[in-house]
Parts: sequence; structure tokens; C-alpha cells
Amino acid sequence: MVAPPIPLRKSYHNGSESDDDFDMQQSIGELNAYCDDETERDEKTEENENEEEEEDPVIQAIKRNHVLKTNHPKDIVVEDLISEICFHPNENYIALASISGDVLIYDYTSTNEEQTPLFTLEAHEKSCRDIDFSSDGKKIFSCGKDKAIFIHDFETQKLTGMFENAHKRPIYTLCIINQNNFATGDENGTVNLWDLRQRNLKPVFSLKECDDYINGMLANDEEKFLVCTSGDGTLTTFDMRAKKMHCKTEDYPEEFTCLGLFKRGRKIVTCGNKGNMYLFNWGEFGLHTDKILCKNNLSINCMIPITETIGIYGSEDGYIRTQSIFPDKPLGVVGQHEVSVENLDVNNDGSIIASSSGEGPIKFWNVSYLEEINVSERVKGGRKSGMNRNLPSSKIDHAANFFADL
Repeated sequence: MVAPPIPLRKSYHNGSESDDDFDMQQSIGELNAYCDDETERDEKTEENENEEEEEDPVIQAIKRNHVLKTNHPKDIVVEDLISEICFHPNENYIALASISGDVLIYDYTSTNEEQTPLFTLEAHEKSCRDIDFSSDGKKIFSCGKDKAIFIHDFETQKLTGMFENAHKRPIYTLCIINQNNFATGDENGTVNLWDLRQRNLKPVFSLKECDDYINGMLANDEEKFLVCTSGDGTLTTFDMRAKKMHCKTEDYPEEFTCLGLFKRGRKIVTCGNKGNMYLFNWGEFGLHTDKILCKNNLSINCMIPITETIGIYGSEDGYIRTQSIFPDKPLGVVGQHEVSVENLDVNNDGSIIASSSGEGPIKFWNVSYLEEINVSERVKGGRKSGMNRNLPSSKIDHAANFFADL
């Protein structure tokens, strides 16, 4: 720093040599004093800057929580009601099935102010009920209330397969088993298995073993059994090779609404409209081995496995919760909608989930933090507190978590 000129003292003496020496020494002393003052000021300024860098813990906590809640894609606002959502298996796309029969494709990583679809498949004459991608992402399957199944090439958007009047009743759900086979279930409890290599457009088998709509289906890597949940409260298993029913449970005291695979395909978890989860061993489909009560008898409308032991489910109260299945432990709230959560899906790397409700936008939640959760850690307040604890992705702060690091 360049010091400003030091003003010379006025001399009331004649210009003698001794007076000049005195004035010079005094000027040097004043210059040194000024420099010492400036050095002290610089040190204080540096201390203040360091204090600013050591930010107030409350501000740090606010910023940390803001990052956790904004590190996810923007909401997608659509005019139509959405009946199903599905992430592309390899790319940053999400497909939305609408009740008008269209399939809307979005780039969910887009930063545009308004999210607009990349393209729209005008597929069904009535509500599109379910959609799914082939494992390589090159095809997209859809089924609907018009009893039809459509297959589109995802890249060209061209129709490559069509099954009109595939069922006698409106189709409710579909399940892709491999590159050649897929299954569909309808409102009347009928399950059809299809083979794309057959030219006659007829199902491999068509079996009606349930008394109500089929709402969920899955198969494991062996591709032998097709396991289905139904509104009649049963878990029904079909032997796809033998083309017949393999096993059916007794009627449970609630509607089954969805199901998922855990523990590398060795465990099936089904959910019901009274808030229960039932655990089955793969291959032992006749009776559950364990039961989990999730939340105050509220219907669990949808559920997805997020790890081999942790599931995320959406309830009729609008909350999205996380549940450790093995061991049984509620982990907290991932996010929330204003009305009942109807659909969930997880993206290709497991870091983002999407959710939809009866109304409002498609929302996204960053759940990458779930990999770090210690399920053996005790939660203060017990099981009920664990159900209601707001996790980092939730838009509602949990006070204890916010002040934990202060």
C-alpha cells in the first residue's frame, strides 16, 4: 500500500542544520507510526475476512438443507391427469401415461423454465393405463382402457406392434419379461402371456384365476413364474412354461395394490389398502412369512424397491415414505404431495425417484442419501417417529436434523 504524503510541520525557527535534522527525524517517526497503523488495519481486515469465511452455523445449515432439497430435477406440470410414470432404463427420459390415451416423453434433466415434452405418442383411444420400456430402451409398450396394446420404436416413434382387442375387458397393467415375452392383466382378473415371435397375435395363454382386477405383475431372472397381485386380496402365481396356474393364496383381508422383489429376487413384498406389507419367499407363494404394519391403516398405493433391503412407498395421505424391509424399520418421509400418491418409479442409477398423484405436477426427489443410512441406528420416539421423520429430500424440515450440526 502506498502511504499518502506526511504533512511537514511548520517551523518557527530560522533554517539551521539542527532544526532540519529535528524536522527530518520527526517526519520519519510519523511515517513509521502511519505504517504501523496501516499494518494493524490490514491485520484486522484479514481477521474480519476469516470470520466471514467461518460462516455462522445456522447459515451453513440453511445452505446445506437448501442444496439437499434443490439437487433434483424440476417438477413437470401437465394439463392432463397422469395414470402411470416410467423412467427410460438408460437415458434421462421419463414417459407419462395420460388418461386421454397419450404417452408423453420428457427429458427430466432439462433446465428450461417450462418443461415441454420431447414428443407425444397418440396411442390409445381411451385412458392409457400402463407403460414400460424394453430392457434396452429401444421399445416402449403401452396398454389401456381401450383393450389395446401398442409397441412403439422409441427413437423413430413409429408403431411397430399392435394388439387390438387383446383382452375382453379393459387392460390394467403389463409386465415385460424379456425381449420376446410380456404379460398383461385386465379389470376382470384375466392374465395373458404374449410372445412377439408369434405372427397370429394371439396370447400364449389366457387364464382367469382372480375375481378382481390385476394391478401388479413380476417375474425373476429364471423367467419361470409370473406372480400377480389382485384387488381380490390374493397373490396368484402362474407357471409360464406349463401355461397354467401354479399357486394361489387364500383371500387376505385387504386388497393387494402392488408388489416388488427384494434380496436379489428371493423375497416378494406385497402391499395392501389397509397399510400392511406381506413378505413371501420366492418359490413359497402360498403363505406369507412375515407382515409389516406401515402407517395407521392408510392404503399403500404404490411401492418400489430402492435397494435390496429398502423400499419406498406412496400412501393415500400424500406422503412418500421409506421402509427398511430387512430389518423391519420405518426410515422416514422422502417427500409429499397434496393428495394421494398414485405412482412411483426410480431412475436408471437409483438416485432419483419420480412421483405422481391424482392431481398436481410430477415431482422428483433425490434419494442418493439412502445409501448412507444406517438402518441399525435407533430413532428417538420409536416406530411412529421413524415413519414421520423428514429425510433430506423432503420439502419439510425436521427440526432435530436441522439443528443437529449447530
